[in-house]
Amino acid sequence: MSKTRTFFVIVALAAALSTAALAQAPAGRGGPPPTARASAPIDLTGYWVSIIVDEWRFHVSPQKGDIPYLPLNAEARKIAMDWDPDKDIAGGKQCKAYGAIGVMQRPGRVHIDWAGDNTLKLDADSGTQTRMFRFGAAAAQAPKGEATWQGTSVASWEVPGGGRGRGPAAPAKNGLLKVVTTNMLPGYIRKNGVPYSDKAVLTEYYNRLTGQEGDVYFVVTAVVDDPTYLTQPFVRTYQFKKQADASGWAPTACLPR
Repeated sequence: MSKTRTFFVIVALAAALSTAALAQAPAGRGGPPPTARASAPIDLTGYWVSIIVDEWRFHVSPQKGDIPYLPLNAEARKIAMDWDPDKDIAGGKQCKAYGAIGVMQRPGRVHIDWAGDNTLKLDADSGTQTRMFRFGAAAAQAPKGEATWQGTSVASWEVPGGGRGRGPAAPAKNGLLKVVTTNMLPGYIRKNGVPYSDKAVLTEYYNRLTGQEGDVYFVVTAVVDDPTYLTQPFVRTYQFKKQADASGWAPTACLPR
């Protein structure tokens, strides 16, 4: 195992284990609760490029039938073995591998910025997809319409001890972003037809960290629960490196192959 991979695996495991000891940031005292933007314990805004340190073939060009390391039931395996990208194109479903569960695995860049005080927006140039992470009241007010590729994402800051003792505008010094996504159209966990259903739930933990050379990264630990196709949760981590600007930003169409 390379030093880079080992570094990210250790960070991801630490983040996953620490969530049990974290609590959602509480409302401020003596006034309205702080906005998600004001209480953010970490800054995820900016341009980021994906860093693939493991399972390259699954991220870039997985082949039909190449489905190891996945807790699939018999029905899911059959669907994956019958995968036909031409049928997806003909049916207008060429973005099945670019839904909320798949898009963070695609090579490329993401741009994260605030779309209001309680909504974090993530744009991915792979497939030209947009995810909206809504906090608190913004999540409650979000339209509950038909399922979409990116689904409905409810976000919360997770900080040590719940941030007790701070004023309403004082953010924590560390913490994680938790995002739970539901209401997704059926799509692919992997680009080679490995399915997830409309009952799938995606839970993500975003952690910002600094590398040994001073480079800034975020690591997202993604947990997929799907009673239709998975025999147990599917857990993976994905890494992104901070960029100084939008260099290399290149929105592309969904590519089913």
